[in-house]
Amino acid sequence: MRQEQPLVSVIMPAYNAERHIAESIGSVISQTYNNWELLITDDRSNDATQQIINEYAINDSRIKLFINEQNGGAGVARNNSIKQANGRFIAFLDADDQWLPEKLTTQISFMLKNNYAFTFTAYQKLESETLKGTVTPPQFTTYNKLLGSNVIGCLTAVYDSKKLGKHYMPLIRKRQDMGLWLNILKQTPKAYSIPDILALYRVDSGMTQNKFKILKWQWHLYREVQKLNILKSIKYFVVYALKGYLKYKK
Repeated sequence: MRQEQPLVSVIMPAYNAERHIAESIGSVISQTYNNWELLITDDRSNDATQQIINEYAINDSRIKLFINEQNGGAGVARNNSIKQANGRFIAFLDADDQWLPEKLTTQISFMLKNNYAFTFTAYQKLESETLKGTVTPPQFTTYNKLLGSNVIGCLTAVYDSKKLGKHYMPLIRKRQDMGLWLNILKQTPKAYSIPDILALYRVDSGMTQNKFKILKWQWHLYREVQKLNILKSIKYFVVYALKGYLKYKK
């Protein structure tokens, strides 16, 4: 069975993630899809993160730990894991989030059946071990649509490197995931979604706090990374901020 499944490279950045990383790793191990490798790049943690990862890696050769030479942020850590990846499919999971057991089986089958190069799924919020609201994405998104609202949850995204080649995150401290999705959507016209809830997104950890402080990075993404002119940047920034506010108020 394992030989019939294309290899999936799971990209996980980690920084001082000792509270939740065991659950995140465990959710990968629990996948009904067996042919994966979990590539964790630690961004110079100063807690027990590396020790926890090593305990899992000793017992499962599919789990590999890399350590950044210096702290560079989640994008740098993810890029290092992407560089090391051997899989056809590149999937993303942060060290405080979780996948449901059927996530890879469902999503890889969906991509192979429909010949899709880039997909994402619905997910549910998790706060203090309590399930909260769900995030149901649109059926698909495009480059222009994504500029106004990042509907692709990083913990749900998968792209096919056989079709697209390897794509890396722009080297900015925040919004680097959205930057990657936009760059992929310059190459393939649409990213398609699965309406099933296949992941749990933790909203009470450091990686998902201080949403309003990242607005400056959103502007930087438009102007410096995507090279939009000033009028387009203002247009999409206003749309993005408004949608973000409405989403926050729900």
